[in-house]
Amino acid sequence: MYIKKILWAIALIGLVVAGFFAYYVYSAMLAPNTKFNNDEAYIYVKSTDNYNDVRAQLEPLLQDIDKFDVLAEQKQYVSNIKSGKYVIKKGMSNNDIINSIRSGNIPVKVSFNNQSSLEKLAGRIANQIEADSLELIKVMTDTRFLSENGFKPETGLGMYLPNSYELYWDTSAEVFRDRMLKEYKRFWNDKRIAKAHDIGLSEDQVIALASIVYEESKERSEQPRIAGVYMNRLRIGMPLQADPTLKFAAYKLPKYKNTVIKRVLNIHKEIESPYNTYKNRGLPPGLIAMPDISAIDAVLNYEKHNYLYFAADPKHFGYHKFAKTLSQHNVNARAYQRYLSSQGINK
Repeated sequence: MYIKKILWAIALIGLVVAGFFAYYVYSAMLAPNTKFNNDEAYIYVKSTDNYNDVRAQLEPLLQDIDKFDVLAEQKQYVSNIKSGKYVIKKGMSNNDIINSIRSGNIPVKVSFNNQSSLEKLAGRIANQIEADSLELIKVMTDTRFLSENGFKPETGLGMYLPNSYELYWDTSAEVFRDRMLKEYKRFWNDKRIAKAHDIGLSEDQVIALASIVYEESKERSEQPRIAGVYMNRLRIGMPLQADPTLKFAAYKLPKYKNTVIKRVLNIHKEIESPYNTYKNRGLPPGLIAMPDISAIDAVLNYEKHNYLYFAADPKHFGYHKFAKTLSQHNVNARAYQRYLSSQGINK
């Protein structure tokens, strides 16, 4: 009888211990441990982060960070941090969270357009991936990389085609740059290369002209016609006389730093610069801005016509009037100049 009582006591103690252990396992591993109200939250783990850095991001999101610590130690996550962007869903258990931040690195959409320089592009990208702007500009302007891939400092920006790309947040500067080179080569397929050859331009020249076309008009329907005007001028040896190139040249001078040129004046036409297409014939040495893909294709598929001139249409904002003769162009140009004056735009 006495032995039976002992056995029953041992059994009861075992059940209590087992129950306590089961409760511990449930609360530490399987019970929900989030306290945010949204459906999900994100953490960003840098390549240089340690467990304390990750913990600092998790603590505001979790009900009981101490229980998370215990499981993270048991599952050896503490010594095996993985960089990336990770999702924590509402109601996740500690076990779910660790599994997510250990192997659930999710991609991000990296997008850019309208960047006028590699420096500005680097700043834009640095806001979307782990690499900072200094790391990015260093690899983007690497002279050896540019030379090996057929670029110059003046044309390097043309390698970056505006679009949205899927990358991991912890992408390094070098990996980002190399991915953009692959996208550039993919864009310049046999068909586009053949079209560039047919119109007598290199890839760099197509992009340089496309940057002018894009700065002239963001209206896709007009871009092939504007490209046709410039191709006509190139064909007959006429200076491009593209106002956007004057602005580009001006902005490189201290006099025009932190200014916005709204009206191109004769004084701008006297700027000494290889980008002054009033003084210099042919295309400038490189692109003046990042052209949209539509503008690049507009150059490759430019509209064939007899127009040599165009001026902004004051009655249809964003569009232009085209002319075959200088006399007609002067009429169109004066109408636009009168409009600018009426709006008080004098410089």
